[in-house]
Amino acid sequence: MTRTMFVCRRGRERLMLAFLLLAFVMAGPAFGASEARPQVRIQAGTLQGSFDASSKVTAYKGIPYAKAPIGELRWRPPVPAPAWQGVKNARKFGHSCLQPPYPPNSVYAGEMASPSEDCLTLNVWAPSGARNLPVMVWIHGGALLRGGSSEPMYDGTKLAQQGIVVVSINYRLGLLGFFAHPALSAESPQGVSGNYGLLDQIEALRWVRDNIADLGGDPAQVTIAGESAGGLSVVALLASPLAHGLYTKAIVQSAYIQSQRALSDDVLGLRSAEAEGAALAQAARALTAEDLRKADPVTLFKAGVASSWRPEPVIDGMVLKRQLAETFARGEQAKVAVIAGFNEGEIRSLPYFMPPWPETRAAYEADVRRRFGDQAPAFLAVYPGTDPKADVMASIRDGSCGWTAQSLALRQAQAGQLAYLYYFRHSTPAQRERDLAAFHASELPYFFGQVGPSAVLGPNWPRPPLTRAESQLSEAMMSYWVTFVRSGTPTAPGAPDWPRYTAEDRGYLDIDEQPSAARDLQTEEFALADKLIETRRRQGRGWRLDIGFSAFSVDAPASGGQPLTP
Repeated sequence: MTRTMFVCRRGRERLMLAFLLLAFVMAGPAFGASEARPQVRIQAGTLQGSFDASSKVTAYKGIPYAKAPIGELRWRPPVPAPAWQGVKNARKFGHSCLQPPYPPNSVYAGEMASPSEDCLTLNVWAPSGARNLPVMVWIHGGALLRGGSSEPMYDGTKLAQQGIVVVSINYRLGLLGFFAHPALSAESPQGVSGNYGLLDQIEALRWVRDNIADLGGDPAQVTIAGESAGGLSVVALLASPLAHGLYTKAIVQSAYIQSQRALSDDVLGLRSAEAEGAALAQAARALTAEDLRKADPVTLFKAGVASSWRPEPVIDGMVLKRQLAETFARGEQAKVAVIAGFNEGEIRSLPYFMPPWPETRAAYEADVRRRFGDQAPAFLAVYPGTDPKADVMASIRDGSCGWTAQSLALRQAQAGQLAYLYYFRHSTPAQRERDLAAFHASELPYFFGQVGPSAVLGPNWPRPPLTRAESQLSEAMMSYWVTFVRSGTPTAPGAPDWPRYTAEDRGYLDIDEQPSAARDLQTEEFALADKLIETRRRQGRGWRLDIGFSAFSVDAPASGGQPLTP
């Protein structure tokens, strides 16, 4: 070989090596595809996720489904996320949506991704080799004010191991998600404002429809599921014509249907959502849409606290055509199979719903007669006040989460759909020591498989004991929920059949130390709440928590109330 040929060959090799090094630097050391870092192509571009060899589950996190709702996009409907070049890192969660922190001593306090307005992302967990599997989309709770898909309890690994694809989503919260104002409505082509958080959820479901097949899921088999405000969101999605056709089943845990504010009109004793928003904006000295978009969110949040503003779905004629209860009474909701249920101790972890309860039975009876007038005898027949505190808690639970679960199951059954009701009564020694037996959201560790030594729970959460019985209950609950996602019929190996809820045979699953089949759950309590709510509806009056023993003074208007949390 001549020296000239040798030099040319060395030059070509160096040039090739330079190109390889350049490609490696541009991609970054994290973006080389491997078994531990799988890549997948979706409509907007390529994602790189994480594969866990021990669970055999692949996770893709922090996937943007919409543009960042900042600047001119604040208080506008979500815009689909743009395409990207190269490989997007999808191995960590995106930001949580902007929110106030939980009080440090709250049972619901815990870690999550840092908050930001740039938060419209979702996460996907899929078992190894997933192809055309049923999908569950989880909508977190938090009173429409707090929470996020990155909360450790919501990890989808255990459920994905059962043979489904799990999706969890973020959506705008609080003022940024549910704020209505005349100036915002005026600039909207549809003349509406307020339901931005619900529109985010609908956009996320459209993303699932368009992309989930690339991640191993079946877009024709999507179940929407949520707890507390997430359950309320599922109810709203069942009612919203914009969401119909984007899911095939629904799971509603500890939700609450109450009268909602209309966009522009005062109805049911409730001031309009626009009037509420205008009062807040005036307190923040932001009177135009431009002022509002330039305002610091913390300033707006403080003005919201000062004006007692609270987030809630808005009856705007577009996202929600009419009151949620009215939608279901008319049969205008989505005709899909449902699981619905609630917990025995819903109110134990929500002390701000509790009024100062009367200390004696005589005082209790006198208070009930002042509150309920000629309906007091019927109320006292169900909640006699033998234990005033217990009856106060029970009546608030039954008038909110209890009535919602049974009413939803009944309406879907009357529409010819499969309906399943549950009542979660299981408690642990750690809960009972703190008077938190079967508290609001206490079923979630069992549903997500967070009961063993590796369970990731908040610092103040009463941990389930490390016993085989607790693991078996979790396994049964996961199986019931997952088989419902698969087929619409919940079953669990070695556990009783979950009876259907129908108008004629009101079966339900009683969940305590172990599940058991039962029927006719709290018939007197449900009938009382149903009658009180129906009476209010006929009279054109609203209801919040005051269907139960009102958490507000006897002279408080029906507009009082606040959403459940978490």
